[in-house]
Amino acid sequence: MEVISYSSASCPCISDSGRKIPCALRPRKLPARGRSKFFLVNFASQHGSARFAIASHFRPNVGVNGSDSLKVVRHPRKSYSRAFGESYSGHVIGDGEVALRASEDGGVIPKVLIPGLPDKSRGEHEASVHSCFWEWKPKFTVHYEKAGCENLESPQMLFLPGFGVGSFHYEKQLKDLGRGYRVWSLDFLGQGKSLPFEDPAPKSRSGKSEEGGDSSWGFGEESEAWASQLVYSMDLWQEQVRHFVEEVIKEPVYVVGNSLGGYVALYFAACYPHLVKGVMLLNATPFWGFLPNPVKSPRFARIFPWAGTFPLPSGVRKLTEIVWEKISDPKSIAEVLRQVYADHTINVDKVFSRILETTQHPAAAASFASIMFAPQGELSFGDSLSMCKINNVPICLVYGKEDPWVKPIWGRQIKRQIPEAPYYEISPAGHCPHDEVPEVVNHLLRGWIKNLESRGSASLPLIDDPQNLDRNIDRDMEFIRGGKKKVVRVRFVGSTALVWERLGSFISSRLGKLKLGG
Repeated sequence: MEVISYSSASCPCISDSGRKIPCALRPRKLPARGRSKFFLVNFASQHGSARFAIASHFRPNVGVNGSDSLKVVRHPRKSYSRAFGESYSGHVIGDGEVALRASEDGGVIPKVLIPGLPDKSRGEHEASVHSCFWEWKPKFTVHYEKAGCENLESPQMLFLPGFGVGSFHYEKQLKDLGRGYRVWSLDFLGQGKSLPFEDPAPKSRSGKSEEGGDSSWGFGEESEAWASQLVYSMDLWQEQVRHFVEEVIKEPVYVVGNSLGGYVALYFAACYPHLVKGVMLLNATPFWGFLPNPVKSPRFARIFPWAGTFPLPSGVRKLTEIVWEKISDPKSIAEVLRQVYADHTINVDKVFSRILETTQHPAAAASFASIMFAPQGELSFGDSLSMCKINNVPICLVYGKEDPWVKPIWGRQIKRQIPEAPYYEISPAGHCPHDEVPEVVNHLLRGWIKNLESRGSASLPLIDDPQNLDRNIDRDMEFIRGGKKKVVRVRFVGSTALVWERLGSFISSRLGKLKLGG
């Protein structure tokens, strides 16, 4: 069941058992829209009142989402809610029972109350997060974080970060989802705390920086033996994920990736579908790398004299020093965060400090150069998507609508290729919805996994009827953050709706050309 609208004070239980209901129900008819009829209902009690518009027809199919403190008492012709929460009263919706508010176009948008993040100030439990290191290969030490490892019977999730961040970017997922799942987050080699502990190409053969020189690593003329073939590339990262799942997690997982991490998640799932239970893409970048892959295009790749390996060529070293001075500047980092977060009220101080900390590592600049000049992956994003489809790897798409970099059009293209993949757009939300609106992303992730684990017997989030999978469904999701209400719009994009949108765009463009021609 889902909770819609609420008041901060607790409310006596409401039932239809024949006993006196301590709330006054005063229905008023609203104009009917289509075949649906709605009533405006005032819930008044000694603790306050709230007003809802409720559909006059109900269907008794209810599932439980998020809170087990809420129940519904049903009657053949009536449906009343009963709330047992201590901190709020809620009106609970099942299939067909909704609370509505006016939308900009004159329609109505249901409002759904979802759980907030655990709040320690209110005595709510949050999962403990443990920071760990794993030696994948000699000198290749990988940092990761984990939570909820005591939940032995629960599914496992692995979160993969975007470029320039690390496992810390999923702290809100680990602390929340770790209460019921086994949750892992990983730093890619060359990023976060998975930067090398030794200089891959020291300026002196002793391995120490030259006297009077800077402390940057990787700017020497020769590489160490362990780093002779090192390049921080898409192929390296997907192999890193594979070995991490096989050697550390040791069972198939649900993989969630944001931006670059989304591409790596899809690539990994395409290569090793037996290790993946499903992939959730969070504003996944559909491309990575500028140089050709030597396996796919060997002749073309030979044109480029360097492809991200150590040591860095002298010209690249000079260019890296100039570029790195600019992008590692705190003002530049702050500006990037302002771009990618749509809601500027979000506190990003911790994210900012962790990114800044990474840039101060002596290996950061050379690692950045290796990443930027690394060849493209052997499998493109499209190839990976096709292989996942062939191997029936479940995919879920979640995109922040206000992302200035990876706009939702990319998610909609994936949806067209895999119509059965559930696709959710969140607004306002930017490039990192998991950190900007973690309450919503965590809610969608829980519901999607529950749907897969139950083999479809539990409905997908926002879907009250399987027949609605082909159309757009809008919901306003409301939750508590910092003691205040916050509302975010979520749209489930149906496959048929996408076809009509595409057809509408085509017709509009043709009409535009005819007008110009006339």
